[in-house]
Amino acid sequence: MAVTPSNMLPIGTKAPDFKLYDTVSGEQKSLDELKSDKGTLVMFICNHCPYVKHVNPELVRLANDYKDKGISFIAISSNDVESHPQDSPEKMSQNAKEQGYPFPYLYDETQEVAKAYKAACTPDFFLFDGDLKLTYRGRLDESSPGNNKPLNGKDLRNAIDKLLQGDTVPEKEQYPSMGCNIKWK
Repeated sequence: MAVTPSNMLPIGTKAPDFKLYDTVSGEQKSLDELKSDKGTLVMFICNHCPYVKHVNPELVRLANDYKDKGISFIAISSNDVESHPQDSPEKMSQNAKEQGYPFPYLYDETQEVAKAYKAACTPDFFLFDGDLKLTYRGRLDESSPGNNKPLNGKDLRNAIDKLLQGDTVPEKEQYPSMGCNIKWK
């Protein structure tokens, strides 16, 4: 497993549009359907990555804490299922139910969406404002498997709070997420 950092897409980038299969509902879902007029968090995750497994409890807490404040959460898996069958849509659906994901878990079979977002790792987070302009990209918090730092979502929670207050997180306070590389075809 190679530890890979985020590419740190430029702040202000417009969210690339998509329409993907939602493994939770069994329907095609578009960014336009899922976005919020206050803020939208797009997360690239997968089932097998130990970094994602580590942050799953906080992802569920985060979504439950902010969905009633008008923040939309969207999870996407773009991994090649030929090399990583544990990331197949069927297993994604099962994992979403086991974890209690309160958000859609979309399958990016062609990997075009991950490429459009310049996603590099799992987890990789992209927070957009109501106009779908990027305001934050990077890590959830300082915690990672085995480093004994608390899993609290501090960095991402701060970014969402600032967005809701009409403020922004300075770029110098945005740190790359770290995790497994996306499994490209």
